[in-house]
Amino acid sequence: MKHTTLIAVSVAALALAGCKKEAPAGDAMATSAATDSTIPGVTPAAEVQRSPSQVFADTAAASDAFEIATSQLAADKASSAKVKTFAQQMIKAHTESSKKLESAAASATPKIVPDAAMTAQQQQVLSDLQGKSGAEFDKAYAAAQVNAHQSTLNALKAYATGGDVAGLKSFATEMIPAVTAHFNMAKGL
Repeated sequence: MKHTTLIAVSVAALALAGCKKEAPAGDAMATSAATDSTIPGVTPAAEVQRSPSQVFADTAAASDAFEIATSQLAADKASSAKVKTFAQQMIKAHTESSKKLESAAASATPKIVPDAAMTAQQQQVLSDLQGKSGAEFDKAYAAAQVNAHQSTLNALKAYATGGDVAGLKSFATEMIPAVTAHFNMAKGL
């Protein structure tokens, strides 16, 4: 029964999207079904229209936002001076990276506006870090930094070799050495 209902809601959402008709103003169920990204097989309209360059810009912006947020937390919660110093460096570096990304994205035609909204996974890691302190925090923060920098490095390398917006390709290429250095520093925490 649950599976049949899910299929029916998915079909209804696809039908609404295909017809480009909006649900009646009072029909919250239809509106929710048409826009709910949790329904298997239904892709939100915003994701359908994102170009690979927009996806890259959003990924890079979210990475910067994550690095800044977790490092601000580390500046307050870390017990190790080495972790606190690293966190201050990450805040500065990722604030600068965000500015460079915005400039590179603005040079695209059509203009790309990076969305710095963190992913659910990044938000979960941030939330987990908020609940830790002392040496436990330091260890979890270091692991999060290693993982985040590895992911960012992978995205930068992929876009540097296969991207289609010159400004963003230059940004990606320019950032690879810095992110590699951050990755190596994080592994040493």
